Amino acid sequence: MSTLHVHVVHPHIEHRNAHGPIKVADQHPTGNAIARFNTRLALFITKVVGSMWCAYAFALFDLISLPAAINAGTAAIISWIAQTFLQLVLLSVIMVGQNVQADAADKRSEATFKDAEALLHGQEQIAAHLAAQDSVLRQVAAKFDIQIEC
Repeated sequence: MSTLHVHVVHPHIEHRNAHGPIKVADQHPTGNAIARFNTRLALFITKVVGSMWCAYAFALFDLISLPAAINAGTAAIISWIAQTFLQLVLLSVIMVGQNVQADAADKRSEATFKDAEALLHGQEQIAAHLAAQDSVLRQVAAKFDIQIEC
């Protein structure tokens, strides 16, 4: 006897089960040595410049030119703040903030993925439950000589 319903798994689900969730490392180029080197170098520089230690170092470096800016007057102080201090120090601070936000987004994505996994599991349980009901319905239909068309 045929089933009343045939559950077909979506191709995306099969792919996700085989490969798992997308990771940041999956986005890195793997084609040739130059691309891999450039990626590693860019990540290293980003980690270094995007740290508070780098922001502190830039701030100390900028303070070297502060006395000259003070001696040169108000315009020089404003220029020093805008062009030297803010640009150099805030670059690292902003990168640190973006890293924190990206980490939070990654955690939210992981939680969403786990939620989807739980929903998929529940859907599979419902499909199994419906298959069991199909079996009972077939038995009842056979008992009363009822033809079931699928």
